Amino acid sequence: MSVMTISVVELAVRAIPDPEIPVITLDDLGMIRAVEVDEPGGEIVVRLTPTYSGCPAMEAIAAEIESVARRHGYTARVETVLSPPWSTDWISTRGRMALRNFGIAPPAEVGHPRTTGPVDVGLAVRQVACPRCGSLDTEELAAFGSTACKALRRCRDCREPFDEFKPL
Repeated sequence: MSVMTISVVELAVRAIPDPEIPVITLDDLGMIRAVEVDEPGGEIVVRLTPTYSGCPAMEAIAAEIESVARRHGYTARVETVLSPPWSTDWISTRGRMALRNFGIAPPAEVGHPRTTGPVDVGLAVRQVACPRCGSLDTEELAAFGSTACKALRRCRDCREPFDEFKPL
């Protein structure tokens, strides 16, 4: 039986927090598609899928990966992977819990991988549970919250505003 070991530098890269939502790692967000460590060559290649096209955090993420690699004695190459497009289904259970504990409603699972073509748009009102009290009696105040990937909502029961990570 072979045991796959993960290098210290790979673990460090996977643990990098998202610059816009620092309570969740790039790995738990599902942005890291692959990490290849060439120990003899001293290089690490990280393949990332942005959460949406034009994500302004990608430069900061690449710079942080390069910084982590340097601290571990490696050079880094960051490659952007656009297909398949990122989906909120890729957020780990641990990541969803971290979002909720931070006061951001995690996205509902879409339940199917998107590959190509148009994105389905439903006409039903989306029910989002309040991350503070759990009530489903919430309303959307603005389609865009503190970042483009979040909406601003308010709970009608506890009256607290909160961000919702929009499902994709």
